[in-house]
Amino acid sequence: MILSAALCPSPPLLVRELSGADPAAAELREACSAAVAMLTASAPDVIAVVGAADRTETWPTDARLDLSGYGGPPGPGVARPAPLAVGMGALLLDEVGYRGPRLLRSVGPDEPLSGYHRVAAEIDAAAPRVGLLVMADGTARRTLRAPGYLDERAAPFDAEIQRAVSTGDLATLQALDRALARELMATGWPALQVLGAAFGDRRMSTKVRYADAPFGVGYLVATVGDLGRVAGRQAHQVPKILRG
Repeated sequence: MILSAALCPSPPLLVRELSGADPAAAELREACSAAVAMLTASAPDVIAVVGAADRTETWPTDARLDLSGYGGPPGPGVARPAPLAVGMGALLLDEVGYRGPRLLRSVGPDEPLSGYHRVAAEIDAAAPRVGLLVMADGTARRTLRAPGYLDERAAPFDAEIQRAVSTGDLATLQALDRALARELMATGWPALQVLGAAFGDRRMSTKVRYADAPFGVGYLVATVGDLGRVAGRQAHQVPKILRG
């Protein structure tokens, strides 16, 4: 059963080799690492990584990201490199030292809502205690210098996602406007629908740990479930920025 979750974006700038000492990238990276560390500290039997990609697929547990296309190092020699969102989630798990069982799932944009429910149900049945790591970017049209240029609808769209997460009303993520998400280049919406399906009408304790658009793209980092209490017992594992 899915008992806890972490939500992170998946930009390549989370990789230190690609972003260097950029302070905005460092702040985002630290927030993501803290959220994932809290997820692993909750002692799940397995962690499932879910990220948007071209199609819905289960990936080998050793699949990793090939960064050569982004100016970084090539992948570790696996047969098929993971898509960006899934591979970035796997990388975050590696970087916090998680060595437990994992599932890697990509979800495509052409699924009916029932398809995202099916993915969530399969993950839910994977083990008695499942941790869910959802990798999802927001809109890419928040500023004039954003990848998709400025669209005034982008900030309200991201704000609605943040509202749903911050209030624990995760079920409403299943009602995201797909057409608008595509127009606003919010590529993470399929993964957000899995997050909504995973918890359904369960009212969860949630905490937003980062919400900003430093590069014109909406990035949201959050935890779902009572992770703060668990992580509090292992505070040495969590970066200071998010303690307490």
